[in-house]
Amino acid sequence: MTWEILAEKGLKATPQRIIIYDALMNEHSHPTTETVYERIKVIHPTISLATVYKTLETLVEYQLADKVSTVEGTYRYDGKTEDHHHIIIEETNEIIDFDDQQIKDLLKAHLAQKNIENLKITNISIQIRGRKIDDSKTITINKF
Repeated sequence: MTWEILAEKGLKATPQRIIIYDALMNEHSHPTTETVYERIKVIHPTISLATVYKTLETLVEYQLADKVSTVEGTYRYDGKTEDHHHIIIEETNEIIDFDDQQIKDLLKAHLAQKNIENLKITNISIQIRGRKIDDSKTITINKF
């Protein structure tokens, strides 16, 4: 349950936090603060945009969400906190999740060789930005 997840991280499970966390976890399009707010206010009209923003930032701070920067310099939120990467389509700011264990393993091995002192790597994430070659087709990621 959501309140247990929040409590495990040391957060008080307020009604607003539960609503916002659930909304983010049920959204797979990497929403903006405004998108989360618009979806929530239909059911909870008293919630404010400021509350949604502060709560999303708190979820990021407590590692219950990630923040992804877009080409425009704005931020989107991601409820998937496991190591994964993003492809950002420059024309539309669409964000596509992809996971590649081989890339993670290569980066971890490379960084281990660098002997970086006093740093524990907690997440490896790559953002690939690009443009669609053919707008009429969707982007597909082939797994080998």
